[in-house]
Amino acid sequence: MHIAFPVNEDQGLDSPVHNHFGTANYFLIVAAEGGAVQTVSNADLGHAHGQCQPMAALGGHSVDAIVVGNIGAGALKKIQAGGIRAYRGVEGTVSENLSLIKTGKLPEFMMAQTCSGHDCRH
Repeated sequence: MHIAFPVNEDQGLDSPVHNHFGTANYFLIVAAEGGAVQTVSNADLGHAHGQCQPMAALGGHSVDAIVVGNIGAGALKKIQAGGIRAYRGVEGTVSENLSLIKTGKLPEFMMAQTCSGHDCRH
């Protein structure tokens, strides 16, 4: 399983998970088994509100899941339509959230939990 984590600073597994999918500078794509980490620049960073293209943001890299603090409804629909699961991350590092997802302790995002803007703070 490959999991994407939006981050603003690439500090490897010690990177804090960014609060919003569409405004992250980078995505760390982590192989849950083996722990290989790849850093991808957000190729859709300058999008207009409501126009997030999650697959473009990931630069064409294939992932099975994303872990993020917040995400817009449009982006969530596109991610789910692509067969990608979206998990609601907790404040903390990629490593901490990776541990939680591996143990089944991160809930999947529900549409009612999505943001209505880039400054959303749930």
